[in-house]
Amino acid sequence: MASSTSVVLAALFANGAIAVLKFGGFLLTGSPAMLSETYHSISDTGNQVFLLVGIKYGAQEATRSHPFGHGKAQFFYSLLVSVMLFGIAGWESARHGYSALQEGGVHRASEDITLLGQTFDPVYVNYAVLLGAIAFESYALWKAYQGISRQMDEYGWTSLREAFRKTSDVTTLTALTEDTIALAGAGIALLGIYLTRTTGNPMYDAGAALVIGLLLMGFAIALAWENKRLILGESLPKDDEDELRAIVTDWDGVTDLVDFRTVYFGAEELLVTADVAFEPDLDAETIDDRITDLERALKAHDDQIQRVYVEPEA
Repeated sequence: MASSTSVVLAALFANGAIAVLKFGGFLLTGSPAMLSETYHSISDTGNQVFLLVGIKYGAQEATRSHPFGHGKAQFFYSLLVSVMLFGIAGWESARHGYSALQEGGVHRASEDITLLGQTFDPVYVNYAVLLGAIAFESYALWKAYQGISRQMDEYGWTSLREAFRKTSDVTTLTALTEDTIALAGAGIALLGIYLTRTTGNPMYDAGAALVIGLLLMGFAIALAWENKRLILGESLPKDDEDELRAIVTDWDGVTDLVDFRTVYFGAEELLVTADVAFEPDLDAETIDDRITDLERALKAHDDQIQRVYVEPEA
């Protein structure tokens, strides 16, 4: 998901409206799959709230108590999304689907309903809501995919799996995860409801609810794992870090790279430290000038680098 507040707000209201419509479909038909999808859309709505908080909190300026800023707030709130929302929603969906399977499937909440003089099967409400959700989530997934594709092109990542493991942009990562499972969940629910109505076997609907819950929990674990690496202070990927090491090692006047470290302190915000030995005949002023030029070269090589600390060693 883009870090634009307006985009997140739009998704917040859209997901909230979809959650209400799905719950209405559940009340009309008693479909376990629709209840699972209601939990799912509620989790998506809460996701937007957490992302908004993370974006706002993470944008605060550095202070004495937080000298590197609050960028890691996005990592923390994205972790809450996975644990408190996807996990809980997934568990409730799977539990409800499993219970429905044990009870033999779907309990029909109502028969045909009449609106404006026309009588129709309320299952068509489910079809309309789910098809609308699929259309919306397809667009949202396309936007999230565009965001991750730009990063793949910029950093030379060759697959979505590699991008998932290496990106520090948890807003886009969370959006891609959310939109993927939202689209898959709506499709599974639609298939389960359709098969139940076509065959008269309510186990398809109940089974769809269980599958949606398991899907949510699976992605919750994967998203939590990826946020863990950033919260704990992950470095730049080795190949990219080696390029920075080479710049320092080959710099004019440098004789040895004693120590070199990188760490993310926010989404696409990188800290670089280096202990460097210079030629012994260089005076202090010359070393200071070369360190300044070296810091500029490192930042120019990778625009994620926000801070560079080079320490001259004897």
